Amino acid sequence: MIPKKTRFFHQIWISESSVSFFFTEEKLGQAEKTELDAHLENLLTRAECTKHWTERILKQTEVLLQPNPNVRIEEFFYEKLDKKAPTRMNNHELLGQAMIDSGNEFGPGTAYGNALVKCGETEKEIGGAEREFIQSSAINFLTPFRNFLEGDFKTILKERKLLQNKRLDLDAAKTKLKKAKMAEARAAAEQDLKMTQSEFDRQAEITRLLLEGVSSTHAHHLRCLNDFVEAQTTYYAQCYQYMVDLQKQLGSFPSTFSSNNNQASMMGGASVSVPTLPVSSSLPGAGGRSSSGFSELLSSGGSRKARVLYDYDAAGSSELSLLADEVITVSSVPGMDSDWLIGERGNQKGKVPITYLELLN
Repeated sequence: MIPKKTRFFHQIWISESSVSFFFTEEKLGQAEKTELDAHLENLLTRAECTKHWTERILKQTEVLLQPNPNVRIEEFFYEKLDKKAPTRMNNHELLGQAMIDSGNEFGPGTAYGNALVKCGETEKEIGGAEREFIQSSAINFLTPFRNFLEGDFKTILKERKLLQNKRLDLDAAKTKLKKAKMAEARAAAEQDLKMTQSEFDRQAEITRLLLEGVSSTHAHHLRCLNDFVEAQTTYYAQCYQYMVDLQKQLGSFPSTFSSNNNQASMMGGASVSVPTLPVSSSLPGAGGRSSSGFSELLSSGGSRKARVLYDYDAAGSSELSLLADEVITVSSVPGMDSDWLIGERGNQKGKVPITYLELLN
């Protein structure tokens, strides 16, 4: 007599051998194979396609948000350990800090130092906007895609595997009925076939419902895609506005700074004096240039008295050197660049930059 435990494992071995036997027969074309209906096959194909492209989009988005593979690996381990990753400065913030430090070293009262500080502050603002963009994208875009792969699709795989097993059981039952010769054996085989057919149909329906849920996944991912595009739009709009504001601030420096530097290089490196701004004062702003007094002067062609705000060294014979706090007479000439006026001091006369002047009443 076979012990009870031995009989249990013996029955399992027979069952597994039978499934393996019928699966082999099916492969060799000796057993009948139950085909899935076309709709179910199409749903399975769509689910596989969804999984493939979700993985691709997820991977490339992670690369976009964090190009450094080492940092991505580190963040992955922190996420798996359910720990918060250490906060580190991003590239924009690192650049901004370097600019601020160098600007302070050169002196925020100098034109170059002041400009470096302002550029650094803007770069750090862009870094902050980038951090918000990455955080928003991770929550509203990456997480739903990852949840589908690690949750819904794994459930689909599990139920699909069960369906495959039920199909093999059904094929085995059909083959058993076909081989049954005796009436009693056929009756038992028919009963077994009826039961396995019912189990197969039930599992096919469960799998079908899960696969049809992929349509809801597509709709959800579409909403996530809209959120991602909105986050990108906000991020790039912020960056654009930051740079426009920075450009305006830098534009408040006289345009002669760049032209003087170019002339210096053409003249074999002759030194050019750059005005030094008081530390407590701000950059000469565009507000002074666009004031009604300058507008009227440029349009009328008359003359006005103006106080010089900063020292200015003429770059050529056509320009007039200036000393801070002196008062000169300025006038406009038709066809002249709107950034310049004609300045007169006694018998001396030449072009002067508007940004260095303050009109007097």
